[in-house]
Amino acid sequence: MEGLPFLPGNNFTDPTRSKFHRSHSLNYKNGYAIPSLPMAGIGGEPLIHNQLSEQELDELANYNPTLTYGQAKQAPPEDFVPAHVAWDKKVLRFNAYFKQTVHESQNEYFRVRPVDIYYYLEDDSIAVIEPHVENSGMPQGKLIKRQRLPKNDQGDHWHWKDINMGVNVTFYGKVFHIISCDKFTTNFLESEGIIVNPPEQLPKDPYVEKRKEAAALRTYNTPSSFDRQKQFLEMDRKVLRFFCIWDDRDAMFGEMRPFVIHYYLVDDTLEIREVHTPNDGRDPFPVLIGRHKVPKDRSNVESSFPGVVMELSDHEIKEYFTPKDFKVGECVIIYGRRFLIYDCDNFTKSFYYHNFGITEFSTVDVKGKMKDLPRMEIPPYNQFGSMEDSLQSCLSLVPQPPKKDFIKMLENDHKVLRFEATMDTVRPEDKGRRFIISYRLADDMMTIYEPPVRNSGIIGGKFLERTRVAKPGCPPDQPVYYGPQDLYIGAVIEVFRHRFIILNADEYVLNYMEAHKDQIPESTIETLRQKLRETRYEKEMIKGGPVKVRRLEGDLEVLVSQVRAQLKKIAITDKTRVDEMFLRLDKDRTGYIDACNMKDLCRRLQLPCDDDVINMLVAHCTADPEGKINLEDFRKFIESS
Repeated sequence: MEGLPFLPGNNFTDPTRSKFHRSHSLNYKNGYAIPSLPMAGIGGEPLIHNQLSEQELDELANYNPTLTYGQAKQAPPEDFVPAHVAWDKKVLRFNAYFKQTVHESQNEYFRVRPVDIYYYLEDDSIAVIEPHVENSGMPQGKLIKRQRLPKNDQGDHWHWKDINMGVNVTFYGKVFHIISCDKFTTNFLESEGIIVNPPEQLPKDPYVEKRKEAAALRTYNTPSSFDRQKQFLEMDRKVLRFFCIWDDRDAMFGEMRPFVIHYYLVDDTLEIREVHTPNDGRDPFPVLIGRHKVPKDRSNVESSFPGVVMELSDHEIKEYFTPKDFKVGECVIIYGRRFLIYDCDNFTKSFYYHNFGITEFSTVDVKGKMKDLPRMEIPPYNQFGSMEDSLQSCLSLVPQPPKKDFIKMLENDHKVLRFEATMDTVRPEDKGRRFIISYRLADDMMTIYEPPVRNSGIIGGKFLERTRVAKPGCPPDQPVYYGPQDLYIGAVIEVFRHRFIILNADEYVLNYMEAHKDQIPESTIETLRQKLRETRYEKEMIKGGPVKVRRLEGDLEVLVSQVRAQLKKIAITDKTRVDEMFLRLDKDRTGYIDACNMKDLCRRLQLPCDDDVINMLVAHCTADPEGKINLEDFRKFIESS
């Protein structure tokens, strides 16, 4: 039916049609009524002959065909159209704003007032209208009525060629900044060959934004599951420790100084401590930055903040340092100082592994980067006075007396080790000279005294004043002095180029060295034992004693029989006295005695108490491999003859 010609008898009425409305032919654009051809017929049927655009209709109306052959006929001149007709109802619209200063107000400093600038092309007049804002408190509407606005004092007026986006225009002393325009204005300026600048955003009015925030609905955020109380309970006494250096080599006389950063997880505070080294030449202040919450950028504060009279608070600080900001091998800027983190402790590595999944902790070698400080060189010893006294003049301008070990002096007060020595010399007149070497344990000083000998030709007396004697061959600046471990029987001691050989010692020396076995070598103690044992035996042989038997090597059986005979001679073979002696030795009431008890018994009765003799006595008393002797074995040993 659509292809049939529109002739009588070929048109049919659609019985299903229910819409019979007509399309309007009048539209409104920018507040003006504009006629338009209907695009649809009755009931919304499309009209084919009205589907062309306005540009296509203008081209068809102005189409002027030319001849194919011959001279083309010249088109008649166009009719003159005046400007008020050609540009009637064509207006350029620009969006702009101006700032109005607000005086004597603590809540605002300026206002941002948006306006619309209308440029009428028919007569180059301009009108400035401010959109009405409800409840603004200011008179709004038409700021400048439609008129031609002067541009300068030479009589020029503002033209549409002088107006573009992003420029400032001045109307009657008020500066307007143009930020955008509508689509018609953009197309018009581009059609005239003017490059249109990109649009800008309207700046926010601080006072309007503040009123919006006050009028907006308030929202509240519920606290997270990890609140401060939980953080205190879980993170208390947990501290992250980073080893870093302050790289200050860019400044004059700058260097790289070692520091330690402590980050306290309980309250997200940190402190920086300096690592002092001996003789570093710096004041002994360990803390460089005290413990507090450190902001990332302290200078990032609003320009209106009164920093002269107020301190920064959490409201002004945008962001603080957190554990995620510290990484090994990276630099951290804290209060303008650049710290290079080169290592951290094991707890810090474990924390980053469990919370951030970091497994690589590549340490940075900073030993080569750090500046070596000059070391103080001590001059050689000048042999005047003691080494300690001369060293004090190198440590301070005003020499102080050397410090003494008062604890050692109190513990070893009046404790003196005495040794007998002879001079080792090639001079025949000095051979056989005897000396007494006294070693003071309180201050490690040595005194040498020579007992006077009649008709010897040598005046006795004090050979060496109390002083500390250094070992031969040690450097003068690092002397090594003689100690108790160096004094043993047969030792050669060189005292100021005099050699002495130790021959004997007091029994107090042996008791002291046995009481301090952890400080004295066993070989030294053994030489003293052997020498004092021989000396004691010789004294007993000279003065006489209960035992008149001299021990011979390999004759232990005879010695044991002599001891047994001596026990009978003292009349202790009575059973009651034997039992009493056994019980006196058995202090723990175990029913057994051992070799130590037998040794105490022999020492108390002034009998030989050598180790081999005691072992042989125990072997005769019992067959127990552990050397335990009961009461019956003890009776049999004493009663048998």
